[in-house]
Amino acid sequence: MASTPTSISSPQEENLSKTEMLPEVPCLPGEEKVIDKDIIYMCPFSGALKGKVIITNYRLFFKSTDVEHTTVLDVPLGVISRVEKMGGASSRGENSYGLDITCKDMRNLRFALKQEGHSRRDIFDILFRYAFPLSHNMPLFAFLSQEKFAENGWNVYDANQEFARQGLPNDSWRITSLNQNYELCDTYPTILVVPKKATDEDLRKVSMFRSRGRIPVLSWIHPENQATIVRCSQPLVGMSGKRSKDDERYLEMIREANGTVRLTIFDARPNVNAVANKATGGGYEGDDAYQNADLVFLDIHNIHVMRESLKKLKDIVYPNVEESHWLSSLESTHWLEHVKLVLAGAIQVADRVWSGHSVVVHCSDGWDRTAQLTSLAMLMLDSHYRTLRGFQVLVEKEWLSFGHKFASRNGHGDKNHADADRSPIFVQFVDCVWQMTKQFPTAFEFNERLLVAVLDHLYSCRFGTFLYNCDSARNSNAVRTKTVSLWSKINSDQASYTNPFYTIESGRVLYPVASMRHLELWVTYYIRWNPRIRQQSQSPMEQRYKELLALKAQYMKKLEELQLSGGDARLSNNTAPLTQLAEHLGNSTASPTQRVPHMSNSTGPSTQQVTHLQTPL
Repeated sequence: MASTPTSISSPQEENLSKTEMLPEVPCLPGEEKVIDKDIIYMCPFSGALKGKVIITNYRLFFKSTDVEHTTVLDVPLGVISRVEKMGGASSRGENSYGLDITCKDMRNLRFALKQEGHSRRDIFDILFRYAFPLSHNMPLFAFLSQEKFAENGWNVYDANQEFARQGLPNDSWRITSLNQNYELCDTYPTILVVPKKATDEDLRKVSMFRSRGRIPVLSWIHPENQATIVRCSQPLVGMSGKRSKDDERYLEMIREANGTVRLTIFDARPNVNAVANKATGGGYEGDDAYQNADLVFLDIHNIHVMRESLKKLKDIVYPNVEESHWLSSLESTHWLEHVKLVLAGAIQVADRVWSGHSVVVHCSDGWDRTAQLTSLAMLMLDSHYRTLRGFQVLVEKEWLSFGHKFASRNGHGDKNHADADRSPIFVQFVDCVWQMTKQFPTAFEFNERLLVAVLDHLYSCRFGTFLYNCDSARNSNAVRTKTVSLWSKINSDQASYTNPFYTIESGRVLYPVASMRHLELWVTYYIRWNPRIRQQSQSPMEQRYKELLALKAQYMKKLEELQLSGGDARLSNNTAPLTQLAEHLGNSTASPTQRVPHMSNSTGPSTQQVTHLQTPL
């Protein structure tokens, strides 16, 4: 008997909208076949597998012909980072001639072909062209897709609505449209919140003293103590120690907005890096110039260090995990150490704001480490961002609208795999979020599947959400009208991305433990391609919970049918056991936090509950 086919397809390809079927390939609307070829997949787990590869304008699809053990590869072309030729016409040895494919999602692929007649030339040229369309003056697949969803994800985030939810504008802060045409800062959103005392002319002068014109603007305000999280880029101090009275006065306005005695400036960089940035015209806020401010360096390393760290992590998890030296190998990558530093920095930001002190957060340009710190701190402080839609708003606001360079950091459609601008900054942020969901399993409405889907589509180029470096570029390329938002797919299938143990607690502040003893490697994401690593799509507890919910629904339906079918008093006696059983199931399927009184918080934001660590249930 033939065994069950083994699929190594990406999780985001589940439940595709199938409008037509190419030979053995499920196609998305707008997806077209380009080439197919008989080929050998050099599987690192099962050896050489003969089969057929089909390349469309969206994916690489391989299916082995082995009847005993069918293997399927389903790889969005956007995931591909590098395509190289393996061997030459004179190469000796079996399966030594073919293609090497490096992927951005922690795996590599190798295919072998026959050496006669330049058999790989056509498939290499086509794969290279469609995997890197922007390098060949071709559109990304997101602009070709014709997918339709019940919800329009582009409506998830509205800046005015989000600021209104925070109670803005108010007596101390105003909303300005000075950047409506991206004249003040081309990498900032059009709507900004600034101190009410600051005039538009003040903002223009401050922009001259901040890197890339990225002035300090409000990200979040505490609903009670009015302490704020303000983000920006480094000041242009330089080697000569320049000062700007306008910038100094502007930070004073931020400090005075809620009566903070001293403003805390969190510089995400290590001290030595911040000093080195003076040589290129940057720098940091000195004590002599900003006398009512405290400067704190958070020692988070730059994009190049993070890129090399993840590269080392990939080397130890794919294709094989070496058990004998696993802990020392993992430690040598420093990946979890970097995750710890990012989380620890965000905790400091959140704690300072919760205690009533306004903060300013920046790194060099304010679009990498700054986004990590502000968004994680907001996730800790504001339970709205821990809902399914609230998390989408957080990503849209702090990452997309404030100009994290998604195109440069991820290389969408670009063949230049060695580009020094590439770095897994957003992956690291999502890893930090996952760490928080592990420590607080009832605090988040969304589940792990959402986080994996977000990272898969960070690369896939199937949706327009993560394309380009900033809002101005997305607007000039009409992304909102010509592509589909990732949130359209997510919000049209919310049940798949919902955490069944979620408990609504509007005033709860989370302080995760940023200690190596409490951090874990995210196996479900980083090692998911290794079939020898036993994985479960759902935890046993989550699976049991859903089974009980289904059982409860069956009994309630049966109860309703019995009540409708008869009217005498005896019926109520007969259905009493069913009622009691349904009630029992209702209680047993309540989330763990709902069943433990001391863990719930029924009050609003006026009495915030701080949770330092909730032991995973």
